Amino acid sequence: MKIVVIGGTGLIGSKVAALLRAKSHDVIAASPSNGVNTITREGLAEALSNAAVVVDVANAPSFEDRAVLEFFETAGRNLLAAEAAAGVGHHVALSVVGADRLADSGYMRAKLAQEKLICAAKIPYTIVRSTQFFEFIGAIAQSAMDGDKIRLSPALLQPIASDDVAAALAGIATAMPANGIVELAGPEKIPLDELARRYLAANDDRRQVIADVHARYFGTELDDRSLTPGSAAPLLGTIRFEDWLHRDLIKHTTAR
Repeated sequence: MKIVVIGGTGLIGSKVAALLRAKSHDVIAASPSNGVNTITREGLAEALSNAAVVVDVANAPSFEDRAVLEFFETAGRNLLAAEAAAGVGHHVALSVVGADRLADSGYMRAKLAQEKLICAAKIPYTIVRSTQFFEFIGAIAQSAMDGDKIRLSPALLQPIASDDVAAALAGIATAMPANGIVELAGPEKIPLDELARRYLAANDDRRQVIADVHARYFGTELDDRSLTPGSAAPLLGTIRFEDWLHRDLIKHTTAR
Protein backbone atom coordinates (compact mmCIF):
# COMPACT_ATOMS: atom_id res chain seq x y z
CA MET A 1 0.00 0.00 0.00
CA LYS A 2 1.29 3.45 -0.87
CA ILE A 3 1.35 5.78 2.15
CA VAL A 4 2.52 9.40 2.08
CA VAL A 5 3.82 10.86 5.34
CA ILE A 6 3.61 14.66 5.28
CA GLY A 7 6.34 15.98 7.54
CA GLY A 8 8.05 12.66 6.95
CA THR A 9 11.58 13.83 7.78
CA GLY A 10 10.75 15.21 11.25
CA LEU A 11 10.81 13.65 14.72
CA ILE A 12 7.51 11.77 14.38
CA GLY A 13 7.31 11.48 10.61
CA SER A 14 10.67 9.79 10.17
CA LYS A 15 9.72 7.16 12.77
CA VAL A 16 6.29 6.56 11.25
CA ALA A 17 7.85 6.17 7.79
CA ALA A 18 10.41 3.66 9.10
CA LEU A 19 7.75 1.58 10.86
CA LEU A 20 5.56 1.46 7.77
CA ARG A 21 8.48 0.55 5.50
CA ALA A 22 9.32 -2.28 7.88
CA LYS A 23 5.82 -3.62 7.15
CA SER A 24 6.63 -3.53 3.40
CA HIS A 25 4.46 -0.52 2.56
CA ASP A 26 5.46 1.87 -0.23
CA VAL A 27 6.21 5.01 1.78
CA ILE A 28 6.99 8.55 0.66
CA ALA A 29 8.43 10.71 3.46
CA ALA A 30 7.32 14.07 2.09
CA SER A 31 8.68 17.45 3.19
CA PRO A 32 9.82 20.73 1.62
CA SER A 33 13.42 19.49 1.90
CA ASN A 34 12.68 16.75 -0.64
CA GLY A 35 10.43 18.74 -2.93
CA VAL A 36 6.93 18.31 -1.47
CA ASN A 37 5.46 21.52 -0.07
CA THR A 38 1.87 21.77 1.19
CA ILE A 39 2.00 25.58 1.24
CA THR A 40 3.20 26.14 -2.34
CA ARG A 41 1.76 22.78 -3.56
CA GLU A 42 5.12 21.99 -5.16
CA GLY A 43 5.38 18.24 -5.79
CA LEU A 44 2.15 17.53 -3.91
CA ALA A 45 0.08 16.01 -6.73
CA GLU A 46 2.99 13.82 -7.83
CA ALA A 47 3.63 12.54 -4.30
CA LEU A 48 -0.04 11.68 -3.74
CA SER A 49 -0.55 9.88 -7.06
CA ASN A 50 -1.96 6.38 -6.33
CA ALA A 51 -1.63 6.91 -2.56
CA ALA A 52 -4.11 5.02 -0.38
CA VAL A 53 -3.31 6.83 2.88
CA VAL A 54 -1.86 10.19 3.91
CA VAL A 55 -0.43 10.70 7.40
CA ASP A 56 -0.03 14.41 8.18
CA VAL A 57 2.39 15.11 11.04
CA ALA A 58 3.81 18.39 9.68
CA ASN A 59 4.22 21.29 12.09
CA ALA A 60 4.30 25.03 11.54
CA PRO A 61 7.70 26.76 11.25
CA SER A 62 6.42 29.64 13.43
CA PHE A 63 4.15 29.54 16.49
CA GLU A 64 3.19 33.23 16.23
CA ASP A 65 -0.62 33.37 16.32
CA ARG A 66 -1.32 34.60 12.79
CA ALA A 67 1.52 32.64 11.17
CA VAL A 68 0.58 29.30 12.74
CA LEU A 69 -3.09 29.72 11.80
CA GLU A 70 -2.19 30.60 8.20
CA PHE A 71 0.11 27.59 8.01
CA PHE A 72 -2.42 24.99 9.17
CA GLU A 73 -5.30 26.46 7.17
CA THR A 74 -3.34 26.86 3.93
CA ALA A 75 -1.54 23.52 4.23
CA GLY A 76 -4.77 21.80 5.22
CA ARG A 77 -6.77 23.13 2.28
CA ASN A 78 -4.04 22.35 -0.24
CA LEU A 79 -3.42 18.85 1.12
CA LEU A 80 -7.07 17.86 1.33
CA ALA A 81 -7.76 19.15 -2.20
CA ALA A 82 -4.82 17.17 -3.55
CA GLU A 83 -5.98 14.07 -1.70
CA ALA A 84 -9.49 14.39 -3.12
CA ALA A 85 -8.07 14.68 -6.64
CA ALA A 86 -5.83 11.64 -6.08
CA GLY A 87 -8.59 9.49 -4.57
CA VAL A 88 -6.88 9.03 -1.19
CA GLY A 89 -8.95 6.76 1.04
CA HIS A 90 -7.75 7.69 4.54
CA HIS A 91 -6.40 10.95 5.96
CA VAL A 92 -4.62 10.58 9.31
CA ALA A 93 -3.73 13.81 11.12
CA LEU A 94 -1.72 14.37 14.29
CA SER A 95 -3.30 16.97 16.56
CA VAL A 96 -3.05 17.90 20.24
CA VAL A 97 -5.02 16.91 23.33
CA GLY A 98 -6.65 20.11 24.55
CA ALA A 99 -7.02 21.70 21.10
CA ASP A 100 -10.74 22.14 21.75
CA ARG A 101 -10.31 23.42 25.32
CA LEU A 102 -7.56 26.06 25.21
CA ALA A 103 -8.95 28.89 23.09
CA ASP A 104 -6.49 31.39 24.59
CA SER A 105 -3.62 29.61 22.85
CA GLY A 106 -3.03 30.66 19.25
CA TYR A 107 -1.41 27.31 18.49
CA MET A 108 -4.40 25.38 19.82
CA ARG A 109 -6.80 27.58 17.83
CA ALA A 110 -4.78 26.80 14.71
CA LYS A 111 -4.87 23.03 15.35
CA LEU A 112 -8.63 23.20 15.91
CA ALA A 113 -9.01 25.05 12.59
CA GLN A 114 -7.01 22.26 10.92
CA GLU A 115 -9.30 19.66 12.50
CA LYS A 116 -12.41 21.46 11.26
CA LEU A 117 -11.10 21.44 7.69
CA ILE A 118 -10.52 17.68 7.92
CA CYS A 119 -13.99 17.02 9.32
CA ALA A 120 -15.62 19.14 6.61
CA ALA A 121 -13.83 17.36 3.77
CA LYS A 122 -15.27 14.23 2.16
CA ILE A 123 -12.18 12.09 2.73
CA PRO A 124 -12.42 9.35 5.40
CA TYR A 125 -10.21 10.42 8.30
CA THR A 126 -8.79 9.76 11.73
CA ILE A 127 -7.64 12.68 13.88
CA VAL A 128 -5.17 11.60 16.56
CA ARG A 129 -4.96 14.04 19.45
CA SER A 130 -1.75 13.35 21.34
CA THR A 131 -0.45 14.70 24.62
CA GLN A 132 2.94 16.45 24.78
CA PHE A 133 6.05 14.50 23.84
CA PHE A 134 8.80 13.73 26.36
CA GLU A 135 11.24 15.15 23.82
CA PHE A 136 9.68 18.62 24.19
CA ILE A 137 10.01 18.97 27.99
CA GLY A 138 13.36 20.75 27.73
CA ALA A 139 11.99 23.29 25.25
CA ILE A 140 8.89 23.83 27.40
CA ALA A 141 11.12 24.57 30.40
CA GLN A 142 13.25 26.96 28.36
CA SER A 143 10.14 28.83 27.16
CA ALA A 144 9.10 29.39 30.79
CA MET A 145 12.28 31.22 31.87
CA ASP A 146 11.56 34.16 34.20
CA GLY A 147 14.89 35.79 35.00
CA ASP A 148 17.13 32.98 36.25
CA LYS A 149 14.21 30.74 37.25
CA ILE A 150 11.69 28.59 35.39
CA ARG A 151 8.05 29.29 36.22
CA LEU A 152 5.62 26.51 35.28
CA SER A 153 2.09 25.42 36.11
CA PRO A 154 1.70 22.42 38.45
CA ALA A 155 -1.20 21.20 36.27
CA LEU A 156 -1.17 17.53 35.37
CA LEU A 157 0.14 16.35 32.01
CA GLN A 158 0.09 12.84 30.61
CA PRO A 159 3.12 13.08 28.31
CA ILE A 160 4.18 10.45 25.82
CA ALA A 161 7.34 9.24 24.09
CA SER A 162 7.65 9.98 20.38
CA ASP A 163 8.27 6.25 19.77
CA ASP A 164 4.82 5.49 21.20
CA VAL A 165 3.23 8.23 19.09
CA ALA A 166 4.85 6.89 15.93
CA ALA A 167 3.77 3.31 16.69
CA ALA A 168 0.17 4.40 17.25
CA LEU A 169 0.09 6.43 14.04
CA ALA A 170 1.57 3.60 11.99
CA GLY A 171 -1.11 1.24 13.30
CA ILE A 172 -3.92 3.72 12.67
CA ALA A 173 -2.67 4.40 9.14
CA THR A 174 -3.20 0.78 8.17
CA ALA A 175 -6.55 0.42 9.94
CA MET A 176 -10.02 1.53 8.88
CA PRO A 177 -10.73 5.27 9.24
CA ALA A 178 -12.40 6.20 12.52
CA ASN A 179 -14.09 9.25 10.97
CA GLY A 180 -13.60 10.86 14.34
CA ILE A 181 -11.06 11.78 17.00
CA VAL A 182 -8.81 9.35 18.88
CA GLU A 183 -6.89 10.49 21.96
CA LEU A 184 -3.37 9.27 22.68
CA ALA A 185 -1.42 9.69 25.92
CA GLY A 186 1.45 8.34 27.98
CA PRO A 187 0.99 5.78 30.76
CA GLU A 188 1.15 8.21 33.70
CA LYS A 189 0.02 11.68 34.81
CA ILE A 190 2.75 14.01 36.12
CA PRO A 191 2.56 17.71 37.09
CA LEU A 192 4.24 19.94 34.51
CA ASP A 193 6.56 21.61 37.02
CA GLU A 194 7.64 18.19 38.34
CA LEU A 195 8.31 16.95 34.81
CA ALA A 196 10.64 19.87 34.24
CA ARG A 197 12.46 19.32 37.57
CA ARG A 198 13.05 15.67 36.79
CA TYR A 199 14.22 16.45 33.26
CA LEU A 200 16.62 19.16 34.44
CA ALA A 201 17.97 17.03 37.29
CA ALA A 202 18.65 14.13 34.93
CA ASN A 203 20.63 16.52 32.72
CA ASP A 204 22.52 18.05 35.69
CA ASP A 205 20.79 21.40 35.09
CA ARG A 206 20.54 23.31 38.38
CA ARG A 207 18.00 25.94 37.33
CA GLN A 208 15.17 26.31 39.85
CA VAL A 209 11.61 25.44 38.81
CA ILE A 210 8.85 27.43 40.53
CA ALA A 211 5.30 26.09 40.62
CA ASP A 212 2.89 28.87 39.64
CA VAL A 213 -0.80 28.14 38.96
CA HIS A 214 -0.97 31.33 36.87
CA ALA A 215 2.06 30.55 34.72
CA ARG A 216 1.05 30.54 31.08
CA TYR A 217 1.69 27.63 28.76
CA PHE A 218 2.08 29.07 25.26
CA GLY A 219 -0.43 31.81 26.02
CA THR A 220 -2.91 30.07 28.30
CA GLU A 221 -3.32 29.08 31.95
CA LEU A 222 -3.74 25.38 32.71
CA ASP A 223 -5.67 23.15 35.05
CA ASP A 224 -5.54 19.37 35.50
CA ARG A 225 -7.97 18.80 32.61
CA SER A 226 -6.34 21.13 30.07
CA LEU A 227 -3.71 18.77 28.65
CA THR A 228 -4.91 15.36 29.80
CA PRO A 229 -7.25 13.10 27.78
CA GLY A 230 -10.94 13.82 28.01
CA SER A 231 -12.13 10.48 26.70
CA ALA A 232 -12.77 7.56 29.01
CA ALA A 233 -10.49 5.18 27.11
CA PRO A 234 -7.61 6.91 25.31
CA LEU A 235 -4.90 4.94 23.57
CA LEU A 236 -1.96 4.65 25.95
CA GLY A 237 1.74 4.40 25.25
CA THR A 238 3.91 2.02 27.27
CA ILE A 239 7.14 4.01 27.83
CA ARG A 240 7.35 5.68 31.26
CA PHE A 241 9.05 9.04 31.68
CA GLU A 242 11.79 7.77 34.01
CA ASP A 243 12.61 4.91 31.65
CA TRP A 244 12.79 7.33 28.72
CA LEU A 245 15.01 9.72 30.70
CA HIS A 246 17.40 6.88 31.58
CA ARG A 247 17.49 5.62 27.99
CA ASP A 248 17.99 9.14 26.62
CA LEU A 249 20.90 9.85 28.96
CA ILE A 250 22.58 6.55 28.06
CA LYS A 251 22.15 7.37 24.38
CA HIS A 252 23.77 10.79 24.76
CA THR A 253 26.57 9.48 26.97
CA THR A 254 27.36 6.74 24.45
CA ALA A 255 27.36 9.29 21.63
CA ARG A 256 30.12 11.24 23.34
